[in-house]
Amino acid sequence: MNWWFIICMGIYILIMIGIGIVDARKAKSFTDYAVAGKRQGTVTVSMTLLATMLGASATIGITDTVYSIGFPGIWWLVFGAVGLFLQSLLLSEKVRNIGADTLPHLAEITVGRAASVLLAALITIAWVGVVAGQLVAMHSLVTFATGSSSKWLMLLLSVIVIAYTALGGQLSVVKTDRVQLVVILAGILLMVIWLFASTPGSAADAAERVELLNDSYGPMNLFTQFFIIGGVYFLGPDILSRNFLSKDGRTARRSAGIAGVALLAVAFLITMIGLWARGHVTAEEMAGQKTLMYVISLLPKWISVIMSLGLLSAILSSTDTCIINAATIFSRDILGKKSATVIRFAVLGIGGIATAIALLGSGNIINILSGAYSIYTPGVIFPLLIAILAYKKKGIKKPLWLAAVAVGGCFGLVGTFLGSTLTDWGVPEGIVSNLSLIGMGVSLVLALMSVRWKREGV
Repeated sequence: MNWWFIICMGIYILIMIGIGIVDARKAKSFTDYAVAGKRQGTVTVSMTLLATMLGASATIGITDTVYSIGFPGIWWLVFGAVGLFLQSLLLSEKVRNIGADTLPHLAEITVGRAASVLLAALITIAWVGVVAGQLVAMHSLVTFATGSSSKWLMLLLSVIVIAYTALGGQLSVVKTDRVQLVVILAGILLMVIWLFASTPGSAADAAERVELLNDSYGPMNLFTQFFIIGGVYFLGPDILSRNFLSKDGRTARRSAGIAGVALLAVAFLITMIGLWARGHVTAEEMAGQKTLMYVISLLPKWISVIMSLGLLSAILSSTDTCIINAATIFSRDILGKKSATVIRFAVLGIGGIATAIALLGSGNIINILSGAYSIYTPGVIFPLLIAILAYKKKGIKKPLWLAAVAVGGCFGLVGTFLGSTLTDWGVPEGIVSNLSLIGMGVSLVLALMSVRWKREGV
């Protein structure tokens, strides 16, 4: 058992709990608890945004993908950065100035109450899966660090992250994100430096492996990920939640741009780790381990401890954000309660359900998160974008707009979970594998049809 990791993790967790306890006394109002007072500056918003994005998918998932398909695995995070750039250019300032507290609240302001409830239900259900995916990744880390598959320790860590999130709300999440981001970046940077400095010729070997497309990742994959993954970073509930914390529209716009640039740099570093493993480690040597975990085991002890804590930070920083956002959305937009106490109970409930799912299951992190995103993106991105752009300029025909969300989401749901059944029924594979994209197209058409091009009132 890695006692150094256990000791350092214990100290680290105590710091997180301490932050939660301190902020519990400050986060009494809904605004302080749910949106950190809406007074956060550019540095804080940029850091919490980047920490939120660097979760299990961006670390464990991307290194596995790069090891499997090569350099094109970088596109997941590149499209994330593109989504942020587009948000910064087109939406960040406008969204912040609307004054919403959550993404469904944004839909309520621009479309109506029914839109808020529909989006809130879709996000709450999908994001339970996202949280469970992060906790599955935490279990992998705990297993690696302790040398045994300890679900009790995983349960303890899950309870701790749920507890400090419930105590301080967004005020705690913002502060813990800053600590976690520093640990994440330190671990990744030290790891890349050691890997390439200690292995002569590895940098040249990695450079030869750089290719934007290959047999495992073709133009259609590129096209699909641009919309499905880029869409989540452009108008996802966790990304926009950082917008709502900003003190003004200019801060939101600048923070999205800064985080996009930083994400590109981190994407390159994480991809380099995957390429190093692809060139120096065989599948037989890894014996089923996650790529990043195996490479960490090759590092000097002090670097491996820092990187393991960085990985834990990456998982926790995304997990706490997902939990508090889903809980706030459930409380405010489904129950109609603007209460810190109600959100705290929702944090406990959503966190508990996600923990149970994680304890009972396992799986590929990218597949878990892609599944959740494939339901959310087709149903929400285009209708919400059009509603924002039409706000105070054009009216919205609510039934058609709601149909756009429902139909798009159903296409994604069917494509994600019933694809093999459709194939067995004789539906062409080309259609089945692109149902999420088809859903986005149908959703876009219906959303455009919902706009009252001659203003008749919202």
